[in-house]
Order: sequence, then C-alpha cells, then structure tokens
Amino acid sequence: MELCNAMLSFLNDLDTQVLLAINGCHNSYFDIFMYLYSSKWIWIPLYAAILYMLFRDFSWRTAFLCTVAIALVCLFADQVAASLIRPHVERLRPSNLNNPISDLVHIVNNYRSGRYGFPSCHASNTIGLAFYLLLLSRHRVLSWFIFCWAILTCYSRIYLGVHYPGDILVGAFIGSVGAVLMYSLFVWVNKKLEAKGMKGISHVEFVNPPSKHGFIPVVGGGVILIGITLYSAFCVL
Repeated sequence: MELCNAMLSFLNDLDTQVLLAINGCHNSYFDIFMYLYSSKWIWIPLYAAILYMLFRDFSWRTAFLCTVAIALVCLFADQVAASLIRPHVERLRPSNLNNPISDLVHIVNNYRSGRYGFPSCHASNTIGLAFYLLLLSRHRVLSWFIFCWAILTCYSRIYLGVHYPGDILVGAFIGSVGAVLMYSLFVWVNKKLEAKGMKGISHVEFVNPPSKHGFIPVVGGGVILIGITLYSAFCVL
C-alpha cells in the first residue's frame, strides 16, 4: 500500500510539473490561438466535411452506418469519461479555484471550464474520432491530418490549464478503445446486412477503400486552421 501511494504521489507530482511547464510557455498569440482552437464549435465545418466524404465514398447505407458508428464513438467516449469516471475520481481541474495549484496556472480569457477534469472528454472524443477514421478509410493524408488535429487539441487543453497531461492520456485511451469497439460493431452489422442480401460494402473493401474524397476534410480543416492562425496574428498586431 505504501509503495502504491508513493507511486501515485510521484505520478501526480510529475503530472503537475509537466502541466506547469506547458502552461507556463505562453504568449499573447498562442493564448488567442489555443483558446479558439480548443473550441468545439469552430470545427463544425470539419465534421460536415467528414460526413460529406463518407456519403461520397460509400453507398448511402454504409455512410449512414459510418455516421452512426462515429456518433457512438463520441457517446461512448463522453459518457465513460464524464459520467462513469469523473464523479468517482473527482480530480479538480488545474484551473479550478479550489485546486491548490490554481494560482500557478495561467488562465486565458478567464476560462476555467468545469469542476472536474479526469479524464478529458476533449481527448477522448477527438482521439476516438481520429482513430475511427484511420480504421475506416486508411487514407494516409487524412489520417496524418486528423491525428495532428486531435493531438494539438489535446495540447491546447493543457496549455489552457484546464487539464493535466494524465487527464489527456486516459481520455485518449478511452477514445481509442471506443473507436475499436464501434468499428468492430460497424463491420459486424455490415456483414449481417450483406448476409441478408442488402447492399453494403465488405471489410476487404474498407481496408483498401477506393477513396477519392479523403482530401475534403483535410481542405476543410486546413481552411479553419489558416483562419485561426491569421485571426490570432491580427489580434496581437
């Protein structure tokens, strides 16, 4: 028990040190950039582009199943993180005023988010989405882009002081598990539909998809990223 407590104390101290190191490296430009980048709503065009890609690449039935699976990935990731784990662990966010280290945390636009932050829902949702798209499309450019997008989202949460790195890592793990589970469920349901003679697409085709539209989310997300970059630069001029 003593060894376990010592290990937990060491990990918590390390978590705090890494958080303060990342959060402490801030400036006016990145305060604006990370605050905007961390917003869920600003990425709605990216999500729309992903849906458009699915319905262009696959039959409407397969695209609909993909959409349902993505929704289930986010639901799984969000509920496991926010409803199952957070209420029991009750780990305060670094930015929370009741946290002893809150005075050491750089706060952007008075943004402190909710009370508890372990694990991170942002991390579970974005990594879950990225991992699912990797399993589904195997589109190299899209995979690189969406994972970089997800990782930078995770970094922005630490930069803003609303999550410890440990919150991010556990959230990312939950999202990855959700992606694997829902992709497996998606393939199983699709095979059942094929067995009944309903039009679908086989798992072999998924591994090597004739995707010609994987660039669409990349372009859509890239435009948003450029917009955030230029706006942040304009604000600090």
